[in-house]
Amino acid sequence: MSPKQQRGEATVDRLLTAALQVYASSGQQGFTVNAVTAASGVSLGSLYHHFGSFDGLAAALYTRCMGQLFDELTAALTRTRTAHTGVRALVGAYLRFTEEHPDAALFIHASAYSGYLAAHADQIRAAKAVMLGGVVEWMRPRIEAGEIAPTPEPLIEALVIGPVAETARRWLSSTYDVDLAQAARILPDRIWRSLRPE
Repeated sequence: MSPKQQRGEATVDRLLTAALQVYASSGQQGFTVNAVTAASGVSLGSLYHHFGSFDGLAAALYTRCMGQLFDELTAALTRTRTAHTGVRALVGAYLRFTEEHPDAALFIHASAYSGYLAAHADQIRAAKAVMLGGVVEWMRPRIEAGEIAPTPEPLIEALVIGPVAETARRWLSSTYDVDLAQAARILPDRIWRSLRPE
């Protein structure tokens, strides 16, 4: 990699890191292009050069945070042997990520209805399909072997990730009283019941 490419990657990393810090400290209202350029020390022109727009930066940050989450989910799955222990590991990893990386988890969950996701929907959908691919690849042979009930791939995410994501979203919100340790005890078996063969 050339020195210019290294500088470009360092600038991208600085912008994304600053953007997450700004979002965590100032929320949606304070998440502005001026706040991110001020926090990062990177010029507006450089931000536009690397991301095309502020929405592009936000979409890249969302993709980065989702990548970190799915890296942990996939790593947890690959350390298991059975479908049941895999579901337990997946739920535990998601809740652990939420607790250990609340800024990234908050950005993921708060972004669900943001304009930048709609503006970059194709790019995000493609990236998410690759990320979710590790989970689907782990489950597919277990479905074929009859360890998991036949489930259309789009519904795997809804059945497995949906309940955990909603629990995490509520924990990150100040509106609900959610105990992640309690969720880690209860959710794996409840989710497993929705997946196991009849």
